[in-house]
Amino acid sequence: MAEQSANVAIQVCYATVEQQWLLDCTVASGTTIQQAIESSGIIGQAPEIDISVWRVGIYGKLKSLDTVVREHDRIEIYRPLIADPKESRRRRASKAGQKKPDQ
Repeated sequence: MAEQSANVAIQVCYATVEQQWLLDCTVASGTTIQQAIESSGIIGQAPEIDISVWRVGIYGKLKSLDTVVREHDRIEIYRPLIADPKESRRRRASKAGQKKPDQ
């Protein structure tokens, strides 16, 4: 029972082109990712965050909002992609193929 009342140290991370946030937080044992994000205050600092749509993860692995956090987890909030990575690669490959080597 003592473990239920224990606190868990975590970090909530989010980055834009201009700024990054690394918020160290302490939450109650049994806290979900969604609860941790909401209690961290990150949404007040970066109001564009929409965790109902945006993906989240822990150490680079996608997780659902109802995942319970563990000691030293780093919760990451992922912004939507600006461009489709496959389409960007196709454009770069096409441009590289059009270049002719100097003779």
